[in-house]
Order: sequence, then C-alpha cells, then structure tokens
Amino acid sequence: MSVPSKARAVVIGGGVSGCSVAYHLAKAGWTDVVLLERRKLTSGTTWHAAGLIGQLRGSANMTRLAKYSADLYRGLEAETGVATGMRQVGSISVALTAERHEELLRQATVARIFDVEVHEISPSEVKSRYPHLNIEGVVGAVALPLDGQCDPANIAMALAKGARMRGAQIFEMTRVSRVTTANGRVTGVDYETAEGPGHIEADIVVNCGGMWGRDLAAQNGVTLPLHACEHFYLVTEPIEGLGELPVLRVPDECAYYKQDAGKMMLGAFEPKAKPWGMDGIRPDFEFDTLPEDWEHFMPILEMATHRMPLFQTAGIHTFFNGPESFTPDDRYYLGEAPELKGYWIAAGYNSIGIVSSGGAGQALAHWITEGEPPFDLWEVDIRRAQPFQKNRRYLKERVSETLGLLYADHFPYRQMATARGVRRSPIHEHLKARGAVFGEVAGWERANWFANPGQEREYRYSWKRQNWFDNQRAEHMAVRTGAGLFDMTSFGKIRVEGRDACRFLNRICSAQVDVPEGRIVYTMFLNDRGGIEADLTVTRLSETAFLAVVPGATLQRNLAWMRARVGEDFAVITDVTAAESVLCLMGPKSREVLSRVSPNDFGNAAHPFGMAKEIEIGMGLARAHRVTYVGELGWELYIPTDQTAHVFETLMEAAPELKLCGLHTLDSCRIEKAYRHWGHDITDEDHVLEAGLGFTVSRKKPAFIGREAVLRKEQQGLDRRMVQFRLKDPEPLLFHNEAIVRDGRIVGPVTSGNYGHFLGGAIGMGYVPAKGQTDDDILSSRYEIEVAGRRHEAIASLVPMHDPNSERIKA
Repeated sequence: MSVPSKARAVVIGGGVSGCSVAYHLAKAGWTDVVLLERRKLTSGTTWHAAGLIGQLRGSANMTRLAKYSADLYRGLEAETGVATGMRQVGSISVALTAERHEELLRQATVARIFDVEVHEISPSEVKSRYPHLNIEGVVGAVALPLDGQCDPANIAMALAKGARMRGAQIFEMTRVSRVTTANGRVTGVDYETAEGPGHIEADIVVNCGGMWGRDLAAQNGVTLPLHACEHFYLVTEPIEGLGELPVLRVPDECAYYKQDAGKMMLGAFEPKAKPWGMDGIRPDFEFDTLPEDWEHFMPILEMATHRMPLFQTAGIHTFFNGPESFTPDDRYYLGEAPELKGYWIAAGYNSIGIVSSGGAGQALAHWITEGEPPFDLWEVDIRRAQPFQKNRRYLKERVSETLGLLYADHFPYRQMATARGVRRSPIHEHLKARGAVFGEVAGWERANWFANPGQEREYRYSWKRQNWFDNQRAEHMAVRTGAGLFDMTSFGKIRVEGRDACRFLNRICSAQVDVPEGRIVYTMFLNDRGGIEADLTVTRLSETAFLAVVPGATLQRNLAWMRARVGEDFAVITDVTAAESVLCLMGPKSREVLSRVSPNDFGNAAHPFGMAKEIEIGMGLARAHRVTYVGELGWELYIPTDQTAHVFETLMEAAPELKLCGLHTLDSCRIEKAYRHWGHDITDEDHVLEAGLGFTVSRKKPAFIGREAVLRKEQQGLDRRMVQFRLKDPEPLLFHNEAIVRDGRIVGPVTSGNYGHFLGGAIGMGYVPAKGQTDDDILSSRYEIEVAGRRHEAIASLVPMHDPNSERIKA
C-alpha cells in the first residue's frame, strides 16, 4: 500500500496518543485519515509505559476522560481481536503522614462527587488486601476498586487496528520532515521513507509526536513546551505465590508497585528528575533504553525494601530507564495551536499517557470534527502555553521538578520552585524589598502575600491554615477598612483598533461596547451554546480604539479566539501587555490617597464608576479605570512601564499607611463579593445565565455570538444556579472541589474557595440544581460542605454576602 497524496487529516506519531486520535477520527466518520510513524508503532514512549489505569483525576472533566479510557480499553479486545491485558485489579494509595492522609480523604470526596467508587480503608485493611506490605507508619489509605492495569503497547495496537478497520491508513518507517503551510494555515506534510521523499496534502495535521513534538512544532513557529525526562523502574524475577494484587501507590516514598505475570514492578517519581535529550532526540531512536543509574534510583529502592520486604530477596530481572515527556505544569496539551490554523496537538502526557490517551483522542476528534470541544478542556488546552516556555533552558530546569510533583503533596497554593523570575513587573524589586513572597502564573512573578519584618519569606504548606494566613487577614481588612495596593501588571492587555473595531467587538461581546469614549464595559465572550469563553473588561479609548483586559493566564487563548473571528472586519488586534503596568488602589480610603498625589477630581460626578480617565500622578501620567475586583471603591491605574516605579514611589511616600496586598488577598476579597473566577466558577461549558451573569448580556443588540442560546435559555428556564456559601464554623477551610451537599445528597463540587476574613468564615462558590425551582426553593434547602469526609453546615446565598447592593463600590 502506497502513501496517498491527499488526506483529510494526517496524524503524526504512532504512540498510544496518535493511534487514539486516528481511531476516534475514523470512528467519527473521517475515513480519509493517515497516520505516519517515523519508525515502528509504540517505539517511542508507549512501549515501556507502566500501563496504570487510574480513573480519578483532579477535576470532573479530566476524570470523565480517564473513565472513558478505561471503558474503551475494556471493549477493545472484543472489537479488534487484539488482547489489551486490561484488568480491573483496583488500586490502593497509602498515606504515611497526617497531611497526606488529609489529601487522600479530600480525593475520596472528589471521587464521590464524580461518581467514582471509592473506599477509605484502615492500615489493617490495607494489610489484608496487600499482605506483602509493611504497614509500619501507614496512617490511612484510599482504595478505588475499578482502577486497573493494561498492556500499553497492545492498547496502541488495538487502537491502530480499530482505526484501520474504519478506513484509516497507517504507515510505519515514514518520518515527517515538515508541516507545510500557506496563508496562515496547514496545507499538508512532507515526509521521507526509504524509497524517498513525498508529500501529503491535508487541511488538518495532528502533532502526536511525543518527545519529538516540540522540535517539529518549532519549525512552524508553534509553541509546544515539553521536555523528556528519564523515568526509572525495575521488575523482579518471578515471585512464587505473589497472587493478583491491586496497583499500590506510596507517594510519600515516591513509589508505585504493580504485579504482572508473577513479577513485581517498582516505579519511581523522584523529587528531582533527570532531564534528557536537551540537544534533540535522534530520529532513529526506537525501542531504546537509557543508561542505568543505580545511584539515582537507590534512595527509592532502599525505601521499597523496607516497605515491601520481598524486594530484599527477590532477584532483579530488569532495571529500566526510558524517556517520557513532561510539561511545565504537569498537564498535557490538546487543541489547535493558536499560531497556525489546522495544526492540532495531543502531546506531553507527563507519565499518564495510557490512561489519558483514550479520552484525549476522543475529545480531540470531537473538537476537530464538530468545531468545538465536547466540554471544558481548559486544564489541558494548548492555548495556556506561553511563547517563552518553548525555551529549552527553561524547560530543562522546570521538568526536573514537575516529574516529582506527580507524587508530591498537592497542597493548596503550592508554588513551583524552578525556572522562576522570567517575567517581572517594573516594581518587582520594590515589592521584594517590602516583604513580597512571590508566586508564578504564566511565567509572571506576582506578589502573593507580604511578610512582616523578621518573618520568613517562604511558604509552609499545609491543608490547614498556612503560615501566611494572618498576613492575608491584615491585607484583607486593610482593603475593607482603609486602602490596599495590588500590582496586577500581569493582566493581559489587548488593543483592538481600526475602522471596524467597534463592529467586530460588538459581534463577539455579550454587552454593548458602542459606548462613549472612556466608558468601561464588563462583558463576556460567549460561544454558540451560551458558554463563557472569556470574561473581561473592554474600555473605549477613542472612536476606533479599544482596550480589552483579560487574566494573564488566558491571554493566548483570548487572543487566538479573537483573531479567529475577525473575518472581513478591518480591526487590528495587538498584545500590548508589556506596554503598561497596572497598580490597583482599592478600599474606602482610596479616593483620599489618590487625591494626595494627583490634582484630578476623583468625586462621583467627575469620575463615576465604570469610567477611565487620564490623570496626572506625581510627575507622570496614568489612565485611571474606576472598576474593582475586590468589591470596594477603587481604581486600576494603567501606567506606562517606564513610569511605573515613579508612580509607585510617589504613592508610598504620600501614603505610608497604604497596605501592600497580594494575590491571595485579591482572591479572598473577590469571593466575599461573589465575583466569578474564569476557569473555576465559569468556563466555556457554563451558561452565562446559570452563572448569574445575565446582566452582562445585551438583549437590544441584534446579533452577537451566543445571543440565540441566551434567548433559548430564558424561555426554557435554568437547570442550575451559581450559589455562594459560607461555613458557619469559622475553622475549616475551602479551596476547590469540596462537595456541596444539599439536603443530604452531594450535588456538585465547590468551584472555588477562600477564607472571608471580613465575613468570618470560609467562602465557596458552586452550582446547585435549579430546574423548575424558585429562589425560595433553592435557599430553603439545608446545605453542607464536605471537607475530607466531614460535613460542615453552610449558609447559602444567591446575592453577594458582602455589599449586596454595591453601595461601597459606588461610594
């Protein structure tokens, strides 16, 4: 069979990811699909994967994808005749510390929310299910009986055969040398075989190239930040009487154990990994291994011989070291590259490629064939990647940490320790000198909290109140009673200008943006289902120029979404994030502070809420936006980067009592006011009306994306409502994914949480069923929030608990 000259889609890479994408495209009816593999199928990473199938992930949709994979793999053998080795042996995760036990109990709550069978078991129960385990030091454990294990290579082979059965063609020993393009979109691929070069014309190309994917993407200017690391495991000689055992994870010792064919496997996710392939990976790398490194693996093995005494006497059959791809945030990549139309990606699986690829292939195929993802996939969306992250030095340093984070304690607010300091505000050193403790988002160093003089400037992680809790309280109360200053330079800033800028924005925005110059509009980007693609402010700067402000983490996504919809409108979209810094001055005394440093009038008549005006400040200029994300009187000051330090110094000199505040305080203030957080409380699958944001939608505009979905929902009624909760007990904390319990039944997860210092308790947001129900029906229910297996009574509200009439904002 010869390689065709034309195809509807070309999939690059014959690992489990590429085979899954080809299988699901063919299953969706795209029979004209070609998969090209540079050597043999599975010869990169898939062949040496451990094959663990754990269904529980960190969110509902990632769990949905993992459960889909497990269901798919169970049926593949009957469908294709290829044995997959899929067995639901179950899994057990054990905790050796109280903090790890808290994490496992929280994960058990997540499992109950997502309808994954889970059992919390005692150390003695662990011993009865896993007799070879030394339970010394075991605090507790969680068991998931429907987890399993499989033969990874045969899973890929079964998917490949299933794809062929539906018409897809697969060619081995066919190396893609380049993806060809014209006019900003894919046109096909050039390839090389032993017989010579060739070309396939195609409108869709999917990069499933694994650890080769980054360099292939770079040829076309596509950002695909991943890097290979060495991954170690060993397999014993056969052990008599071993029996069938569940997969065992001992994350406090960085280890997992799997019984297979009478042998025991010990794998490791060590705290500091070994990056590999910095200078590229040779194209003929095929079923290869990397050099042994007993010194590196020995600390894991020594703990294993204590935890599992059979390793003291069992012979070692194989000590294996092979490369796997890791990403800067331990999440894989799916979706269309924002830089090039028709260039799709499924790569960077961070050692969970087998359990992820079935669902990921199905989701990507749906996205490609239907034009939209099946549900919210922001966690793994390629558009979260920042262009600078393809830097190889950055990746080498970062992935040395991310491999180990798979089994590290997943504490709330945990910060990356490596590859820091890439993007900094002009006042970074000023903040550092004043006690700032920084976190990192999208490469930006952001002050998360401010240490007091003499206080250590480090996080001490815990599931309870961390060492900065009192610092946050002081900052929070300053915003509520005085004035606080936040550095929000990391905001994404997008300038839209041109003859048709207003028409274009009115077509993609839910609110009316044809407003007077200086007016600030809070609006949504909606999809055709009424889901929220973005929430943002749009400020009209002039007749033909607008400024859209978005979260820094979503900037690339928002830029790509806008550029894909310009069409024939004459509108230029420019990322101007680095041109201006943003200092947010917030609190009831913010007007007084501004008046000390500026001759402008900040009264309600001269500068009302929702207006932006140029002001003099110190000896410089700024644009003062009267808006807030904390629920108080305040201004966002947009300052040219070259004048930012001067403005900051002027403010601090004029108002030494001004409290510097961090992002933790911004979040605790916004959740008291019930402001939504995109990516948690609102996503592209959350309807704008059910999210309680109908006030951002114009009913008078004749046409905009999502309008019909809004009108339909208004006629049909809401299926669910966003509700704000406050725990009555002031001690427990809420973070994310705790269970909302309504009248004794779990109805969904807490979408975001923080501590409301002004309101006196933990605050959470989340959706509850509302079909056919009135406000009274919703609020008359009894609510609890389940935290690590314990339920706490909660007060529910459909209006903000803090300043429900926004009187403080309008002060």
